[in-house]
Amino acid sequence: MRLPGIKPIPKFGALVVIGSLLGGCGNGDFGDLQSFMNEVDSRPAPPIAPLKTFQPAEPFAYEAMGLRSPFEPPVVVKPSERPRGPQVKPNPNRVKQYLEQFTIANLAMVGTLSQGASMYALIRDSDGGVHRVQPGDYMGTDHGRIQSIDETAIELVEIVPDGTGSWVERIRTVSLGGGEKG
Repeated sequence: MRLPGIKPIPKFGALVVIGSLLGGCGNGDFGDLQSFMNEVDSRPAPPIAPLKTFQPAEPFAYEAMGLRSPFEPPVVVKPSERPRGPQVKPNPNRVKQYLEQFTIANLAMVGTLSQGASMYALIRDSDGGVHRVQPGDYMGTDHGRIQSIDETAIELVEIVPDGTGSWVERIRTVSLGGGEKG
């Protein structure tokens, strides 16, 4: 790129200019620098401090692998008033509803609607979608059936394995703006 009115300097001319500038940077007298370096080299080296003794760490065995993650809210199982026994088990032939693919921790109650005597709840899933539910609908991965809806919470009954091969019911509450309780 050429600027108007300015003639380019030939390459050889540029080298001459740079060389003369660098040549004028010193006169070759480095006596003071050399005497400083000789003085520093003649000084005795400071003693090196001994290393600190190493205390080996005691081995640690992590034993909380099977416990609840500290990042998930604790689940308190409330006893259900429904009869327990072998008749409590999920229906494998029932068609799953859309909100059953999300865990209760990933669902949030964001509002309610009422139409006559019917009360509906608005649920936001982890994908950001909002869904209308009513008593009798299912949500959550633990076969949770909605029992009641009021302005501040949804109560549902889940069917979960009890660890012995049987199933038990537990009551859960999903609060408005909060999340699941109990």
